Amino acid sequence: MKKAIYAGSFDPITLGHLDIIKRSAKLFDSLVVAVLENPNKCSLFTVEERKKQLELVLGEMENIEVASFSGLLADFAREIGATVAVRGLRNAVDFASEYQMYLINRKLGKEMETVFLAADEDHISLSSTNVKEVAVFGGNIDFMVPQEIKPFIIEKYKK
Repeated sequence: MKKAIYAGSFDPITLGHLDIIKRSAKLFDSLVVAVLENPNKCSLFTVEERKKQLELVLGEMENIEVASFSGLLADFAREIGATVAVRGLRNAVDFASEYQMYLINRKLGKEMETVFLAADEDHISLSSTNVKEVAVFGGNIDFMVPQEIKPFIIEKYKK
């Protein structure tokens, strides 16, 4: 059974993330969508809020599990038995940084492969940062995020 992991901050989840998740779920027997707790980032949502949002969006998809972790991806992948890391690529800048992470992960865990999935053309400009920049000014984020989490984003910026 091939188990893959798609890790990220998902702060918030975008339609681009969702596209990569759905496509990855078709490629692997089991997919763990893992929210990274990164102390170096100032997040809009807590790790628990992001996990709940992912669970809401992903619903009852058969072969997808939502988890969270802190630390190294290679260590967490080993802990859960994942042998593939899925990474989404929007552009050459993403490729450069993702390739560097791939090389580091190979040094940390030779048993883990990385699969890069190109972003769908409709999602190339999407990022969690862009969502937050539009939302903070009350702009329309309908084309950026799953509708289920839009109210959570709007609520955060009302405060």
